[in-house]
Amino acid sequence: MSLPRFFCATALAVGDAIALPDGPAHHALRVLRLSPGSEIVLFNGQGGEYRARLLPEGKNVTITHFDPVERELSLDITLAQGIPSGDKMDWVIEKAVELGARRLTPIDAQRSIVQLRGDRLAKRMQHWRRVAQSASEQCGRNRLMRVDEPMTLDACVTRCSQENRTILFCDPDAPSRLAQAVAGARQAVTLLVGPEGGWSPQEQDIIQKRELIALRFGNRILRTETAGLALIAAVSALKTEG
Repeated sequence: MSLPRFFCATALAVGDAIALPDGPAHHALRVLRLSPGSEIVLFNGQGGEYRARLLPEGKNVTITHFDPVERELSLDITLAQGIPSGDKMDWVIEKAVELGARRLTPIDAQRSIVQLRGDRLAKRMQHWRRVAQSASEQCGRNRLMRVDEPMTLDACVTRCSQENRTILFCDPDAPSRLAQAVAGARQAVTLLVGPEGGWSPQEQDIIQKRELIALRFGNRILRTETAGLALIAAVSALKTEG
């Protein structure tokens, strides 16, 4: 049976006795009702994980062992996701973490139903990053997927070009299928997915003018919350095996 895992944003070292942060402490003691002597796993996002044991003094633990295990993909995948409506982004973030994406960039698309500004944006960013953290705890990753603040399509494409990343996006009329497009891709790939309403004419113009790789991905129309996740799985499988 796997041990409970908790993200702990602090320096960790074998032999240290530390107090768990409030969130992990509440979950361990109040939700899971772990007793003194119970073993847990801690990670701080810097790589590897630490075995720890709960002490009798409330939320204190002692760190007993370090395991340098890594569970990251060899391929550096960013999902650039047009912001969807409702709580669909929670689902996308959670599953992108599980599938191994290193970064998620929300695209503030012109046709995105959700528009985030000011305090609403700050609260949503805090929530999204907490979703990514919880997903890492659950799936065994010892590094957190980065969740960016929303940016425009143009800003995202510019950043990807500066970072020398391959950008892939779906187009039902594209001449290349997925395997052909991935064959020439770099090890740093950005997957571009539009919102429910698709890209505006201005955004389509940006896509056409920049060096993006269009691909056909199956014969069916996928929802925005499905397309990016399916692409992550397919691209990582093809690129890892190829």
